[in-house]
Amino acid sequence: MKSYIVGVGMTKFEKPETRDWQYWDMVKEAGTNALEDAGITYDQVEQVPVGYCFQASTAGQRAAYELGLTGVPVYNVNNNCATGSTALMMARQFVEGGLNDCVLALGFEKMARGALGGGSDGGDFKTSPVARHYGIMAARHGFEMTPPTAQIFGNAAREHMEKYGTTEAQLAAVGAKNHRHSTNNPYAQFQDAYTVDEILAAKTIHRPLTKLQCSPTSDGAAAAVVVSERFVERHGLAERAVEIAAQAMTTDTGESFASGSCVDAVGQPMSREAARQVYETSGLGIEDVDVVELHDCFSVNELLTYEALGMCAPGESGKLVESGATTYGGRWVVNPSGGLISKGHPLGATGIAQVAELTWQLRGEAAARQVEGARVGLAHNIGLGGAAVVTVLRR
Repeated sequence: MKSYIVGVGMTKFEKPETRDWQYWDMVKEAGTNALEDAGITYDQVEQVPVGYCFQASTAGQRAAYELGLTGVPVYNVNNNCATGSTALMMARQFVEGGLNDCVLALGFEKMARGALGGGSDGGDFKTSPVARHYGIMAARHGFEMTPPTAQIFGNAAREHMEKYGTTEAQLAAVGAKNHRHSTNNPYAQFQDAYTVDEILAAKTIHRPLTKLQCSPTSDGAAAAVVVSERFVERHGLAERAVEIAAQAMTTDTGESFASGSCVDAVGQPMSREAARQVYETSGLGIEDVDVVELHDCFSVNELLTYEALGMCAPGESGKLVESGATTYGGRWVVNPSGGLISKGHPLGATGIAQVAELTWQLRGEAAARQVEGARVGLAHNIGLGGAAVVTVLRR
């Protein structure tokens, strides 16, 4: 059975503690927008998976109750930075498995200011869910007094530079591109453009990554209405419908840790395998894709993901972004929203917000950031610890 997205919505992503709202206010705004976009009401929704990382158990109910009190099943989903796409995947499975005709996927986060920690309990990394990943890093690079997530990705960048000759300017080019794209996105947390030189001159977080190459903590929510082909036909939604052509989730395998490399530990093998699965399932390849929203939590991860998705050969990603192939006028437009670096990264909302952007792109509704003639979109959402979700959408 096929599944379709017929409605999407999101809030503007905000710097934490700058807007007077609670997480349920975010979800009410995003969820209402998605339902209105689909032209349906909440009482038509049969199940609600809700993704978030930093709130208490059953916060999903507290948030979804703002949309209605229908007794609908609500699932609380937490899968680190891949939480939003995991909630979306549950919605798709409910529909494609024939259990439901209409499911609402929600994702939100209300975060604290400052860098993310490493998931440790009281500073003891032995208790962290990502202890294995940080152990790989520490064995090869030691452990410095910099933010842990920036550190492991920064060390992956160092490895890539040492092995392939990738330059700091190529890493900064990712940030420059995504900040430039965000100037046309009213939902983005930041909407300022920077040159490569300005990005290189920004404060260093963990060498070689500067502040303008790192995704910020953010508040915000996103929502997507996922329905069956039968629902589309019964409600006359063909003009709104974007097909989920394929979707796959992978988690770490031995390959993530066997090499002792941070490039593998941060998820490139997971991303590569998830991409392989969606290409096989959909019959589409990266050559068929027009627009991509991928998980640029740090600039280096965009480069690693180019390689994982098959956009270039291993080691060629720095040259790819430098060539202009991943912006307007190039082969693909990657992160027209501004990506995590500039749009923001409220963990539970990110994966659904990526799909919201692609839905607008494939409908031709993305205004000044529209990718001309976009018919196929790919979303990539990854969480350290780990999970990678790749979704192919087709109009």
